[in-house]
This record gives sequence, C-alpha cells and structure tokens, in this order.
Amino acid sequence: MSTAPLGTMATRLLAKLGAILLSVGMAACATLPDVRDLSRQLEPASAPTVATPKGTLPPAKAESLLSQRLRNAKKTDLTALAAMEEAATGSPLIAGNKTTLLFDGPATIKAMMAAIANAKDHINFETYIFDEDELGLKFADLLMEKQRAGVQVNIIYDSIGTVGVSREFFQRLRDAGINLTEFNPVNPLKGFGNWRINNRDHRKILIVDGKVGFAGGVNIAEDYSHSSLFRSRSRSSAELGWRDTHMQIEGPAVAKLQLLFMDTWARQNKNPLPDLNYFPPLNAVGDKMLRIVASRPGSDFEIYKAFTLALQEAKVSIHMTNAYFAPDKNILDTLLSAARRGVDVSIIFPSQSDAGIVYYAGRSFYTELLQAGVRIYELKGSVLHAKTTVVDSAWSTVGSSNFDIRSFLHNSEINVIVLDAAFGASMESAFREDIRNSREITLDEWQQRPATERVKEWGARRLAYYL
Repeated sequence: MSTAPLGTMATRLLAKLGAILLSVGMAACATLPDVRDLSRQLEPASAPTVATPKGTLPPAKAESLLSQRLRNAKKTDLTALAAMEEAATGSPLIAGNKTTLLFDGPATIKAMMAAIANAKDHINFETYIFDEDELGLKFADLLMEKQRAGVQVNIIYDSIGTVGVSREFFQRLRDAGINLTEFNPVNPLKGFGNWRINNRDHRKILIVDGKVGFAGGVNIAEDYSHSSLFRSRSRSSAELGWRDTHMQIEGPAVAKLQLLFMDTWARQNKNPLPDLNYFPPLNAVGDKMLRIVASRPGSDFEIYKAFTLALQEAKVSIHMTNAYFAPDKNILDTLLSAARRGVDVSIIFPSQSDAGIVYYAGRSFYTELLQAGVRIYELKGSVLHAKTTVVDSAWSTVGSSNFDIRSFLHNSEINVIVLDAAFGASMESAFREDIRNSREITLDEWQQRPATERVKEWGARRLAYYL
C-alpha cells in the first residue's frame, strides 16, 4: 500500500480525474502515428552518429566502437538498430559515460542527496511528485541549505503531481531564494504559454553542476523511504517501499539532460534562468554509450518510436517491467507480433497499484498477451513503479515513460537508452531478481477470474486513452 497521506492521494486522484473529464470534453483527440512498418519508413545512415567530447566519430570508428561494446550481444544487429533509432528520434549516441543503476527509493535518494550536498554552482531539479511529507521535507531542507550557501537551485514541478502540497511548502523554497516553475498550473490564469491541463510533466531529472545527472522513475515521496523485496528477503511487509529503478549518469550525456531541463523552463516560465555555468567541459569518464530520448506533446513521438523499433527488431528476448500498461493498438500489435515469431516476451506487472483504474486497464490486456505467448508476472509485496525494458540483453532503457498512451502522447517524458552488453547483463540480473519476487499468471488461471474483475477491466479499457 502507498504510505503517502490519504488526503494528498485523494486530492491528487481527484485532480487527475478532473483533468481526464475536462480533456474528454475538449476537441478531437490527438493520435499516435502509424508505426506498424516504422523500420521500413526510415532512411537511416549506414552507421549511427556517435558524439564524443572531441567531436563526432567517423562512421568507421563509430561502427568499431559499437561492435566492441556489443561483442557479447545476441542475434540482433544493434548497430543497424542504433542507426534507425537515430533516424526516428533525432538523438545521437553519446559516448564516454559512466552509468550507475539505482534500485528503489533509499539508494536513489541517497545518491541524489550526496550529489546535491557536493554542489558548487547550481542544482536543476524537475519532478512530477514532490510531496510535503517526511522525505519531501528532508529533501527540501537540503535544497534550501545549498541555496543559502550560494548554490542556485532551480525547480520544475508538475501541478497535478503536487496538487495536494500546500502553498506554504513551495513558498518556503521561494523565500530561501530557490527559483520555481509550476508546470501547466491547474489554474489556467497562472499558466504561461500553451496551457493544456491533460499535458503533464512526468519527467524525473536532477542535474548538479552540469556534471552529474539522474533520470528514472523515482519521485520525492514517502513511498520511497523504504526498499522493496528487491535483493533483500528479510524486510517485513510493513516496511516495504515502492519498487523502482533510477540511473545516475556522469560524462558528456549530462549536457543533454541539462538542455532538456532548460527547454522545459523556457516553455513554462517567462523569467529566464540565472546566468550560471550550466555547461562545463565534460570529459569521457566511462565506456557507456547512451541515447537520451525525450518527448513532449506536439513533438515527434520519440520515445514511442524508440520502443517500437526495439520491439520490431528483437530477435531473442524482450524483458519489460512496467507499472502502467495501456498501449495503443499499433504498439500492442508490435509486442504481440514479437511473441508470435518466437521472441521470449516476459512482462512484470504490479499485483497492487496506487492507481486502480490504470491497474485494471493493464489487466485488460492479459488475455491477448497470454494467448500470443507472452509470459506475465505480478510483483509481490510492493507497489511496482519501475519503467524498464531490456531487448536481446544489450538494448536497455530506464526512464519515466510508462507503456501507455498517456506517456507516449500526453506527457513530457524522458528515457535513457544504453547500448551495451555488460549493462544489459545487469538489467537482466535485476529482471530475474524481480521474477523471483513475482507470481506467474497462466492463461488457464486467468480465464477463471471472477466476472466482477472482467467488468472492471472492460470499464478501465474504455478510458485507456485518457489514463
């Protein structure tokens, strides 16, 4: 169960439902593009662009570097996939990074707060939820302490994600000198630019001094004060926190996170950011090649296309962990097609959720998935919030985007894609650990579920576009 204050949860849920109802009554629905033959629609280069601190690598060197990083990969031609992905998203690969996988709230919050404590110039923080609870107050106190010490703190927070938070909480931050931007305020009179209540900022980004970056699924809320069962079997059920995954990044790719933060600020706030050293020189500090893929309403569906290509090109396995699953027909068919052609498609879903309608919408797809050969697992003990996928043990993504229409169409999201066999092995290890803490759902068992559950699924499926 969630440990967030019931009043906060109820207020946030009512605000989201209000946004859904308002959006239902608005003009014609936006739609996702037809991606059924996306790989054939693209005109990729012979090799993907690989950016380094010293400039872009020549194609031959880019191919050589990729082959080194992917020499233990399975059957997928990931060099060709990387070139197609660049053609679809417009984002190059960035070489020379160090990546650290962070599992669950305590590890993520500890790493973020350590980076904040060492900040010298600025801290840029973008989040969907920033709760006024014990963890949120502790996080806010550290940010205010750094601001008073001369480090400029700039924060973007989503209006619906923080709808239950008091004005006084944010006023304390402002009084300390922190710059704040409220993304798409619920009150349109407070907005700046193109106001759309159904468009939300679901990103979770932290950039410290332009040198250390974080991205993934973790919000600032009491739900993250404890770990899940992940790699720990001694924790009592009363102490379980949400299961989530985040990433720490050091190296040249941090500059892309910084650019995304600054772009969102400019779109949402008429007051420019203070002139600081946002883009210090960034040398290669590791061997990981990343692609930072971000999307927002009105952009070119970058995350949707990246997912589609990875699923279309998968040859051996697709291992997905996702809390909120409500895809459109095109990408669902892509996933089902992978399973039918013999790819090992396994998905971990939640067995409990903080969002009941979304939970039942996800379950409404189980019959189709199971009949196609997809293996379904439900995580035990904790609320699942992670958004990760690993394809053929070498294409991996960690991010904020759920596998649903809302994330692909209505939200601002960010995903980090890593092309690396060693990183993929770490992702596979984490996936297997979550499988051990999950229960498999079989088709025979699923077909015996009560009629009341089927009715809930049917109703939630009808609302999938707006969830």
